[in-house]
Amino acid sequence: MKFPHTYTLQQIATIISAEFVGDADFPVEGMNEIHVVTPGDIVFVDHPKYYDKALESAATIILINKKVDCPEGKALLISDDPFRDFNTLTTFFKPFEKADKEVASTAQIGENTIIQPGAFVGNNVKIGDDCLIHANVTIYDGAVIGDRVTIHSGTILGADAFYYKNRPEGFDQLKSGGRVVIEDDVHLGALCTIDKGVTGDTTIKKGSKLDNQVHVGHDTVIGKKCLIASQVGIAGCVVIEDEVTIWGQVGITSGITIGKKAVISAQSGVSKSLKGEQSYFGTPADSFRKKYKEIAAIRQVPDLIEQIKNKNP
Repeated sequence: MKFPHTYTLQQIATIISAEFVGDADFPVEGMNEIHVVTPGDIVFVDHPKYYDKALESAATIILINKKVDCPEGKALLISDDPFRDFNTLTTFFKPFEKADKEVASTAQIGENTIIQPGAFVGNNVKIGDDCLIHANVTIYDGAVIGDRVTIHSGTILGADAFYYKNRPEGFDQLKSGGRVVIEDDVHLGALCTIDKGVTGDTTIKKGSKLDNQVHVGHDTVIGKKCLIASQVGIAGCVVIEDEVTIWGQVGITSGITIGKKAVISAQSGVSKSLKGEQSYFGTPADSFRKKYKEIAAIRQVPDLIEQIKNKNP
């Protein structure tokens, strides 16, 4: 998430009542999660295990819960609770805006786009030309939808990320200030749920088609011309490259990459990154050839047991 203009380190420190290390006029341009940070961004870290990763990332401002040596060319914000203060910044820069009508007056609707009765279009949404938004679709604030997009009934774009910190008193949610971006010629079936990014964009690229009841987690990027069948669940921060086919009821864990033109068979469980141009199935998902060998070997187990019994009566 980029701020509307550049702030100074001192200004940001004042918002969250934090100590800072660095020039008071050090420029701060935005805030992001570590996998999408760029120079000028704030990233937060609250566990020693990840200090080095945050300090060595592209982010130039690190919101951290311990005084450490500040890398050259960077700045620190010292907080007793970086998670809380990251939420404070999200609330400051992306406050909740109450809706006052089904299609917000700030929404931009393209030519020949049809919005059926009962659909909700939030504040500052942009919808391109020749789209069809069916009844009871919900499009949260800030979503961007391209041209010739069809969205079927019950689909929701822009719900909060499923991202929590476990505290003694209960789970604390990381607030979502990102967007959903749907490119041209995308088809979304009924009852799909596309969560917005925490600070960046959850993106479905040009020409991809999603069946009914598909879930896409926060900050995931689905490439061009992908086919995703019903009841697929995709966790946050997944990268699915172009022309991938995913059949029904596949579950995909967070933070992995599915290579271009991969095919994943129904009911597979994907727990690691998969190379493109191959077909996969099973749990954990692996190549057809390897899985067939494993199945063949398992089928031989009863015979092997019987042979052992015969040798040792």
